[in-house]
Amino acid sequence: MVPGKPISTHGMTQKLDRHGILVRTARNGALAALAADLPSPILADVTGMHRHTALRWVAYARRDWAEYLAVRAEEVTNSRSQRS
Repeated sequence: MVPGKPISTHGMTQKLDRHGILVRTARNGALAALAADLPSPILADVTGMHRHTALRWVAYARRDWAEYLAVRAEEVTNSRSQRS
């Protein structure tokens, strides 16, 4: 990198990857956090993504985890009862 000379997105991604910083993972985490807090039209406007893409991110971030938690609680209860 040279001061005052821009670097491409691809070039920066490669440099960060070499140091163990996974850009895709960080990007997706940041988008999920935004999608959990913002309505889809605002998310689309702020990020420049298509409104349908923003809708999918919001749906993903606000997924109802009740079914998963119920199954997980049952598994934990069963494993505890088997140990006794």
